[in-house]
Amino acid sequence: MKRFLLLGMVLYALVSPSAMANPDLAKAKNCLACHAVQTKLVGPAFQAVAAKYAGDNDAEAKLVAKVIKGGAGVWGPLPMPANPQVTEADAKTLVKWVLAQK
Repeated sequence: MKRFLLLGMVLYALVSPSAMANPDLAKAKNCLACHAVQTKLVGPAFQAVAAKYAGDNDAEAKLVAKVIKGGAGVWGPLPMPANPQVTEADAKTLVKWVLAQK
């Protein structure tokens, strides 16, 4: 019984997007070079992003594309550079985490 419980917890951790959605993934993908959770750095704070896109049903798709392809004009004159090294799966995980910030 213990083996099944342990196996279930390991499998959940492997497939659950929230298992990887944390500051460590943001740091590993270099997001924290320009962003912070609560304060504006070069780019907006993650909490500000979550507040801006609250209630926007298309926010996840928009932001995943922006993470990978980059963008400009939404938060001021400085563009967000493209991040082609970030996979779509990692971008989705990061965006879900960002949008969950309060």
